[in-house]
Amino acid sequence: MNDMPKFDRRSFIVGTSAAGLSLGLSIPVAGAQTAAGAPASTQTPEVNAWVVVQPDDKVVIRVVRPDMGQGSLTGLAQLVAEELDCDWSKVSTIYPTAGQNLARKRVWGAMNSTGSQAIRTSQEYVRKGGAAARIMLVQAAANEWKVPASECTVEKGVITHKASKRKTTYGKVAEAAAKITPPDPKTIELKDPKVWKIAGKPLKRLDTADKVVGKHQFGVDVKRPGMLIAAIRDCPVNGGKIKSFDAAKIEGMRGVKKVVQVGDSGVAVVADTFWNAKTAVAALPIVWDEGDNIKVSSASIAEFLKEGLSAEQAYVGNKAGDAKTALAGAVKKVEAVYSYPFLNHAAMEPMNATALYTADRCEVWCPTQNAEGALAAVIATSGLPGEKCEVYQTQLGGGFGRRGRTDFVIQAVQIAKQMPGVPVKLMWTREEDMTHCSYHPITQCKMEAALDAAGNVTGLHMRISGQSILASLAPERLENGMDGATFQGLTASSPEGAFGYNIPNLLIDHAMRNTHLTAGFWRGVNSNHNAIYVESFIDELAHAAGKDPLEFRRGLLKPKQLAVLNAVAARAGYGKAPKGVFQGLSSMHTFGSYVAACAEVSVTDGKVKIHRIVAATDPGHAVNPAQIERQVMGSFVYGLSALLYGECTVKNGAVEQTNFDSYNVMRMDEMPKIEVIVMPSGGFWGGVGEPTISVAAPAVLNAIFAATGKRIRSVPLMNHNLTQT
Repeated sequence: MNDMPKFDRRSFIVGTSAAGLSLGLSIPVAGAQTAAGAPASTQTPEVNAWVVVQPDDKVVIRVVRPDMGQGSLTGLAQLVAEELDCDWSKVSTIYPTAGQNLARKRVWGAMNSTGSQAIRTSQEYVRKGGAAARIMLVQAAANEWKVPASECTVEKGVITHKASKRKTTYGKVAEAAAKITPPDPKTIELKDPKVWKIAGKPLKRLDTADKVVGKHQFGVDVKRPGMLIAAIRDCPVNGGKIKSFDAAKIEGMRGVKKVVQVGDSGVAVVADTFWNAKTAVAALPIVWDEGDNIKVSSASIAEFLKEGLSAEQAYVGNKAGDAKTALAGAVKKVEAVYSYPFLNHAAMEPMNATALYTADRCEVWCPTQNAEGALAAVIATSGLPGEKCEVYQTQLGGGFGRRGRTDFVIQAVQIAKQMPGVPVKLMWTREEDMTHCSYHPITQCKMEAALDAAGNVTGLHMRISGQSILASLAPERLENGMDGATFQGLTASSPEGAFGYNIPNLLIDHAMRNTHLTAGFWRGVNSNHNAIYVESFIDELAHAAGKDPLEFRRGLLKPKQLAVLNAVAARAGYGKAPKGVFQGLSSMHTFGSYVAACAEVSVTDGKVKIHRIVAATDPGHAVNPAQIERQVMGSFVYGLSALLYGECTVKNGAVEQTNFDSYNVMRMDEMPKIEVIVMPSGGFWGGVGEPTISVAAPAVLNAIFAATGKRIRSVPLMNHNLTQT
């Protein structure tokens, strides 16, 4: 009933492999299951896969994209409810499971919340799901009245036949509607956003109240009868293995039930409580084989990346004209080298999963951004067919891309298989979480630009040297060896993120230099460093040309990106900052949205104070403007934490930062005032949760230069002396 692409079993596996798991197995598909989690005989019949209407007119909307704070649950419900024309005050939501989705041939489509895709890549088919349910409900009423459905209208779940003055409600016709043949999705006309009454409005989130009273269940909250707790230690050097461990030394410790090896590199202790498991695994004598990676350090990685800046071989992501010739003939040439470190996701809820394995069933309860990827991992690790496996999605205590991976799910099943019939909750310690992340990729970047006598940019070469996320997590998605995701916000014309400046001779390329640490999707992904490189360098070029940074950008930017930059400049009063306060600008096209920021900072005795950031975002359509505003603010907390403090360093092959005492995050008193401009221009659907992270850091860095005359080309700021000279 939904206009969805067709998926076979192989495409399910391939589609989930971006979470770091690539499988080539066949998944048997069982019969349809009910999505509400109760036996079918006790449930109100569904109108369609998206909508259940109860006799009392309450509407249950099924949402499959995980909500980890970004508001997608409410936004997707708004889209369905808008087309359904139901009473919003009677709406609730429920998550179908990955097994139910697979059994029903993926009727709900993808179940991941990654890449700011939750709403924008499912908006059309979920809206059609709501519209189809409305059509079926109205038809059921028309059939009862024996009148044409075209003569019936509906508002807030009340169906009216004006000519006969008859009325009924969705709840009264839902059972009959469930028996009607769904309309062809291709024939369904969706509402023009201009007439939206539920979608497009700043409605309160549906999940807030339950979170406030502690009703929501996160992964760490899961309890099962007879459950035990597992704590794990994995080799501190990525790529290392276990030589040996002496289980006898700890088997007599309080609460210990079993000591098990987990894969080639981990050992877990299963105990009655987390504290007992944690204490015992910490005391367990383990001999590691770290391999050659023990020789790796931050210094050796930096040299490795530096070599890539001048390497002959590089993957070309964007090319126009002849940048090298333009550079050779420049009246003035400007060069700069930037760098960006490894970053940890640092979600407040460490990785965890609860698994129950028997010879004919494997179930997992976990906080995941990709339930289908988790299910694929359970199937592969358990060795059981698909219809005998299930993943129950809990609430997420932070995701940021980290919970799109399935390594912690695999470990939980590996442990549970060694204790069949006993539910085991695997909980990583904070130290395990910090040192076994999939880190924001480390990169360096060399920027070279040619200016003519009038200060116009005639050529630009941008060389990125560093890690590929896809090479780490999904090598099958590389295109002839190239990682297209590296060029986020830098492509020629991609709707996901195109380079925003009109420069006649352009070359943007990538010398892939993969380290032994796993690179991962970290909120904002490659846009974070790409924006710093481009927007800081554009600022450098403006000053080299003797021009105001705003006017310089106005002469180069493409229309939609210029529009958001102009909006923040106007709102911030660009050029009119208070005495002692300095402004910096940045803009970006990424995750399908156009974003910009104007930051205001002061620097006193070398200490930076970020006073205000004005941000603008054009996501094409705004499903919930209030939630977009909150997402922009939240993204700045994340992005500014990285700018100020974020850095993971390597010594003897291992990550040195093990907890928040050595991996700091922004405090409340450091947070600037944030003003958000939401300015959807229509015609496209962009992301919300990640795009604006990219513009916070470069705007602040450019403001710091305005304040101090010092150009910061590496982060975090804690490594720099900003005392004015």
